[in-house]
Amino acid sequence: MTIPEARRSPPGEQAKSGPAGFGPAWLAARVRGVSTRWRAALSFTGGALGALAMPPFGLWPVLFVSFPLAVWLVDGAAERAGGPWRRARAAAALGWWFGFGFFLAGLWWLGSAFLVDADEFLWALPLGVVGLPAGLALFPAFGFGLAGWFWRSGWRRVPLFAAALALSEWLRATVLTGFPWNAWGMAFGQGDVLAQAAALGGLHWLTALVLFIHTAPATLADAGSKAARFAMPAAGAAVLALVAAFGWWRIPAGPVPVHADIRLRIMQPNIAEAERADPAFRAGAIARYAAISGQEGAGGERLADVTHLIWPESAFPFLIDYTPEALDDITRMLPDGTVLITGAARADMPLPGEQSYRYFNSIRVFDSDGRSLATYDKVHLVPFGEYLPFDDLLRRVGIRQFVHTPGGFEAGNGRAALNVPGLPPASPLICYEAIFPEEATLPAPGRAGFLLNVTNDAWFGMTPGPYQHFAQARLRAIEQGLPMVRAANTGISAVIDPYGRATAQLPLGVAGIIDAELPQPLDITIYTVFYAIWGAGLYWGVIICFCIAGFSPGKGR
Repeated sequence: MTIPEARRSPPGEQAKSGPAGFGPAWLAARVRGVSTRWRAALSFTGGALGALAMPPFGLWPVLFVSFPLAVWLVDGAAERAGGPWRRARAAAALGWWFGFGFFLAGLWWLGSAFLVDADEFLWALPLGVVGLPAGLALFPAFGFGLAGWFWRSGWRRVPLFAAALALSEWLRATVLTGFPWNAWGMAFGQGDVLAQAAALGGLHWLTALVLFIHTAPATLADAGSKAARFAMPAAGAAVLALVAAFGWWRIPAGPVPVHADIRLRIMQPNIAEAERADPAFRAGAIARYAAISGQEGAGGERLADVTHLIWPESAFPFLIDYTPEALDDITRMLPDGTVLITGAARADMPLPGEQSYRYFNSIRVFDSDGRSLATYDKVHLVPFGEYLPFDDLLRRVGIRQFVHTPGGFEAGNGRAALNVPGLPPASPLICYEAIFPEEATLPAPGRAGFLLNVTNDAWFGMTPGPYQHFAQARLRAIEQGLPMVRAANTGISAVIDPYGRATAQLPLGVAGIIDAELPQPLDITIYTVFYAIWGAGLYWGVIICFCIAGFSPGKGR
């Protein structure tokens, strides 16, 4: 089967005779003229191709194919549809297929979580692998539909499309607790040089830039003067050059200064999630962690040389406060003066009038005598993973959250610094929280000295999931100008400087230790200034500029 020839003259002031010879105009004409069935298939393919721009692949130039293809498809749909409502509906359908392809290709690895306890959750595998992408695709459907309503011919449709899709990405990050996983800004956010732009405006600003830069070449297929065809691609190239130049200028040639009196050791145990349910692991968990933690470092470091030992999220398959023998084991393991920072579930006594304990996913701090020094309770929980929306209704039909906690976890009271003896104030991020830019910023007054991220990515095995999670967490360091200390159960554990460079790292699927010093923070970033005053100020600023350009007087709808 072949894609049919263009049937009618599309937007963009195409010549009636159609383009001659192979090139952008020839290709765009055939994309614009395809049937409804082919439009859906091409849109799905363009979205799926875009997933290659995300970690661990990082092939962001593929977006120069995905987004111009999307624009040409909307061109063809808008030409056939007629009025604004029909244009919006046709464009929204294309946006859904585009988003479905992107999320299906980029998030298929979520199915691994359903296989950990397959006896109970295998039936829900299609909901996670297909249902979630189908639901998330409603956001690009909204963006495409909004752009379709206001669709114009010529170069103005480029900033309009970028603004509408950037808005839909912001909604995806905020609606129903938000899910900004693999935001388009991560196409630039995973490298060193291009990611530095996040220090100016954060993830959402980066998303707006990525969308504009990669959509701009669509006008190369338009008719009209050379100036009209090349104006947007030239503007996109200029923005890309500025982003790259800023990154090269910002990153220093050498390492950043470190805290001279801090010696960190991160322990990565590499425990499969299914193994944690084995009673034999429960009995020997502390001994296993102690054996790994006590290894000699690459430079001959001993555990006695360490000021702070960090273990990952949910390190214990039991409640540490109600397991005194485990606390005794920790006391025997820790050298005098060494502080343990670990992920650990904890339970509060029932509230007055209630009978059930309240469970929290927490970071705990213990001294070498086993005393609890500080606690942070996770605030931004994972829906269906750590708690069940519409709990009473869904439990009646036999559905529960993945984590085996009666009633699920409770959210903490709010974000606050974690004060650990011997360390600057930490901004704590447990697992999922690290994908949200706003979660890394502590409430005023004061500023954290570093980001502390503990996580358990064993749910997702050896898939792209842990790589994507690591890249998103790392971007928080660039946004905030703060170093990050990351302890992951199966990887990727690392110490990251405030420019996003890993100074020490353990790969996925390896048990071992990292010995490292704590980098010092930068004084401030433009992002933190704007966020404190206006929130995502530069993001909204660029959206407004795109809209002004898109609605500027000129020829078009």
